[in-house]
Amino acid sequence: MATATDRAPHQVQVHTPTTQRIDVPRRGYDVSGGGIKTLLPERGPSTSQIIAVLVGVPTGGTLLLLSSLSLLGTIIGLAIATPVFIFFSPVIVPAVVTIGLAVTGILTAGACGLTGLMSLSWMINFIRQVHGTTVPDQLDSVKRRMADMADYVGQKTKDAGQEIQTKAQDVKRPSS
Repeated sequence: MATATDRAPHQVQVHTPTTQRIDVPRRGYDVSGGGIKTLLPERGPSTSQIIAVLVGVPTGGTLLLLSSLSLLGTIIGLAIATPVFIFFSPVIVPAVVTIGLAVTGILTAGACGLTGLMSLSWMINFIRQVHGTTVPDQLDSVKRRMADMADYVGQKTKDAGQEIQTKAQDVKRPSS
């Protein structure tokens, strides 16, 4: 176990305020000296910053002027149009309601039609997955079955024709 005498003596470092400089990751500000010089950067603004200010201030001012003119025009237009809206409200309100209902009906019909098409598409894809065949495979199968059916009908027709011919020959022969 270590005793108080075995430990290393304490070390104390003293810095005087005149030589102390705190490194702060700011653009060259010196906080050790004091005075007005500490508030200003050590070097001036860059060229890109100057150009940004020269372009940004007039552009921002112009946009601010245009937005204030737009706001002023809107307020004046609303002040003029409000009495007209109040006077014509017995006509305007039903017209707006009618147009709103018509637009709602058209949008609802379109949504229902789209839902129906999507449901039909889903059903067709589901049936295809259940049967595990695709349309070209089904077409090939139908073609083969039709060809087999045509061969079968052709053979039956040929057999029936031969049977009729045999019966006709039997009828032509005189019986003895």
